[in-house]
Amino acid sequence: MSKRQLKKYLTDLKKPALEEQLIDLYERFPLVKEYYDFVFNPKEEKLLQEAKAKISNEYFPLRRKRPKARRSVAQKFIKHFTKLGVEPYLIADVMLFNIEIAQTYSQNRNLPESFFKSMLNSFTQAVHYVAINGLLSNYKERIVKVYNWTQEKRWPFEEGFSRALDAID
Repeated sequence: MSKRQLKKYLTDLKKPALEEQLIDLYERFPLVKEYYDFVFNPKEEKLLQEAKAKISNEYFPLRRKRPKARRSVAQKFIKHFTKLGVEPYLIADVMLFNIEIAQTYSQNRNLPESFFKSMLNSFTQAVHYVAINGLLSNYKERIVKVYNWTQEKRWPFEEGFSRALDAID
């Protein structure tokens, strides 16, 4: 069904029928329920804290012995927050938190090159997102701190981190 067909169908429905369909969608699909719950009662700080806890648990697990250190966990939260319409400054906070926790995790560990490549991708995305959303004044200090860490610890792909930082100048 195309968007135009859907609009025509919805305009032809009477108000009670339309309300009934929305309630049915709300009850049937968890994503619809979550969306409406967020729209009418946005608990952004709670979502942010849950996301940070789960990202932190990836690198410093509480229940299992070995960390998984998957970047994909943070990426899922970022994508989900974007779909929900969470404030851009909170999304940027999660992006930078993911990199910062990964940097802490990387201390005194021998990690594969793929880890550093994924962190470069995360850093590039975070810098780009901050620049596009006009949040540079809020996050410049954290971005520079992350960049300096990569230089001090001699992370692979140093030049890539420099290029990502050049994008905001």
